[in-house]
Amino acid sequence: MTGHESTLISTLKATGPRVFLRRRRAAWDAFWVLLGLWGVSLALFNTFPQIDPYVSAHFFVREACSTAPAIGENCGHFPYRQDPFFQLLRTLFLRLPSVVAVVLLWKLLDCYGHHGATFNAERARALKVALASLVIGPIVLVNSILKSYWGRPRPSETLDFGGHFDFVQAGSMAGKCLSNCSFVSGEAAGAGWLFCLVLLVPQPLRSALLPPLATISLLAPALRVAFGAHYLSDVVLGWLSSLVVFAGLLALADSPQREKKLKIE
Repeated sequence: MTGHESTLISTLKATGPRVFLRRRRAAWDAFWVLLGLWGVSLALFNTFPQIDPYVSAHFFVREACSTAPAIGENCGHFPYRQDPFFQLLRTLFLRLPSVVAVVLLWKLLDCYGHHGATFNAERARALKVALASLVIGPIVLVNSILKSYWGRPRPSETLDFGGHFDFVQAGSMAGKCLSNCSFVSGEAAGAGWLFCLVLLVPQPLRSALLPPLATISLLAPALRVAFGAHYLSDVVLGWLSSLVVFAGLLALADSPQREKKLKIE
């Protein structure tokens, strides 16, 4: 080994822990910023609840009631919900996270098919973070906890938009919905998770994937509002929840044990 090669290896070993520390600190900073943004957004929608019905009203077409309406009841429909093209888009966006998750799982199993020098630890770590964030975020936190127990009726279920329930602001548990409720949007959470995957893709592929993934990630939640299936607060908080979970897991994946291993090497 030449003197130049020895110097280069020593430099890489010395800078490795510093790069690792900067990356871990950035991940934790992102987590706390995103968590704070989630909390501020919830406080905003809860303090100014009129934002939600105001936005939903732009997608609602009022009609004359066929029977005498109840006090405060409005008759009508959300026309985008009945459009075949937008229904197809919604179905594709709904299935996409599941398809991507299957591909990521296959890639992870392929990683563990290699050993020694051919095992890519960084790739395996990234795939595990991606899959774990999907399970903890959209599946457990959103669909199994928030949507099941917060009881917020969907816009189309409320008196304002042709339903029979009273409007309930974001974060309130006073709603009468019993299952698969509006707070927060599971599909928006899935869309937010898809957006997070851009961070795990190396350049130059990342730059190529960013525009289509960002478009899908924003259009999918927008459709849920246009369909009268969710309020603006539901999709914003659902989308952000995936970013919070992803950032937290990314920070935890850069554990002190990995830092110690880098120093030893």
